[in-house]
Amino acid sequence: MIAETVCSAVSVAGLGIAAVTAYRKRFLAAARIAAYSLVPIGLVMTGAVGWLADTAFSPTAWAGFVVLGGAWLLFMVTRAIERRGGGTRKERKAAKAATEAQAVAPAASAPSLGQTTRPAAARPAAKPASEDFSDIEAILKKHGI
Repeated sequence: MIAETVCSAVSVAGLGIAAVTAYRKRFLAAARIAAYSLVPIGLVMTGAVGWLADTAFSPTAWAGFVVLGGAWLLFMVTRAIERRGGGTRKERKAAKAATEAQAVAPAASAPSLGQTTRPAAARPAAKPASEDFSDIEAILKKHGI
């Protein structure tokens, strides 16, 4: 009964603030404030506040939350151990054998990209370091730096 009265008072106060905000020609903010202020009275009307009040003062409900938390914690710990360890001993041995078998590819001696058309000697030589910065020097001189 007290929770419903408090929620109703909060909603009325919020609607009053929304009215003052709308009077100041800030209609978007007033609509947002009105939306927030209608939430408590909506929760009272749906019965969520009564359920929450009954749950908050029930030792059985708190014990249920503790059990749910323990189950979640146990689930997360087992997932972390499974990811870290890789499962059972047989699974780890099978995974190790599979990675060792795939370590050497059977056709690894052939080049993967194929032969190039030009020989390595015909490639253009790298520019000297002074030519690399010539365009940057020209831009800096143009701006007087």
